[in-house]
Amino acid sequence: MTTQTEQGHAGGFILSVANGKRSFKNVTVASGENMQAGEVYAEVGGYAVPFDTADSSGGADTVAGILFDAVDATAAAVAGVGVVRDAEVNTNELVWPTGISANDKATAVTALGALGIIVR
Repeated sequence: MTTQTEQGHAGGFILSVANGKRSFKNVTVASGENMQAGEVYAEVGGYAVPFDTADSSGGADTVAGILFDAVDATAAAVAGVGVVRDAEVNTNELVWPTGISANDKATAVTALGALGIIVR
């Protein structure tokens, strides 16, 4: 029997957001990226890229938000939506870099808190 893995759903990680669209921001996912709903991202050169604790020179190690829905930008940059402020999210539904250390994850959660995104 084939095993299937269900990916996160659009906004499935959200527990609460501010009224209206205050919690959200239009973003552009960088060409070459294939990102998942709930993935913690950084912004480099105006583009959303996967958060990467190892990229201190390029800026990908600075948390900017959480991607609302999956975006496949492998062929070209694609518009998406980020959760960037005033929200509560489920820690178990967030997508982190493979192999992220507990310390780096805690630092990123603190950075999300500074944006007004509470990780529960």
